[in-house]
Amino acid sequence: MRDVTQATSQKPTTELAEAAKAEIRAEIRSRIAALTEPQRHAKSIAACALLAATHEFQNAQSIMLYLATPQEVDTSPLALRAWQQGKTVIVPKVSWDAKRMVPVEITSLCNDQVRETKHGIREPVSGNPVPLQFIDLVIVPGLGFSSQGHRIGRGAGFYDRFLAQPEFLGISCGIAFEEQIIETIPMLDHDVPLCMLATDRGIRRVTAPCIERID
Repeated sequence: MRDVTQATSQKPTTELAEAAKAEIRAEIRSRIAALTEPQRHAKSIAACALLAATHEFQNAQSIMLYLATPQEVDTSPLALRAWQQGKTVIVPKVSWDAKRMVPVEITSLCNDQVRETKHGIREPVSGNPVPLQFIDLVIVPGLGFSSQGHRIGRGAGFYDRFLAQPEFLGISCGIAFEEQIIETIPMLDHDVPLCMLATDRGIRRVTAPCIERID
């Protein structure tokens, strides 16, 4: 892929950044589409196993994760491992009108607790909202990630707004196929970098809050 970020400065203008992000999104969608279903499954199992073995996952009492689409790393193994270890599992329920996510506890991945919405994502049918300050670890989806902890999503900004809330004091961890990692992602002021990143190839810890908490 051509390095579309080279035309931008460290803090690119909104117009340049969005143009670069559009090209990055197209390239990464192509990479994901080239993976077969068995490859995505195997890579999901590997990424989840590596993340579940980290200090961050082991020490967390409450973990927020997304419910994957077929093009994303399947987080079901993380939910099952968390329940086996007596942890609280939380998933986002999206308020499209308010453009925000509400963290809701679930105790099962069965259809009586989780449903697919008209937007093509799965979310809890109901459940108890969890205060942000009680969430220890958030597993963050995305289209692309850099080794510096920068992330490119689908453009709606839900996770950037969620992670930027001052009440959230936990660790943020992206999870992805290694094919979703690129060298550089243009960042704007509202983009929130992640503490760490897990792929099927390994764990990257990239920010001081994450590194300090495991010392």
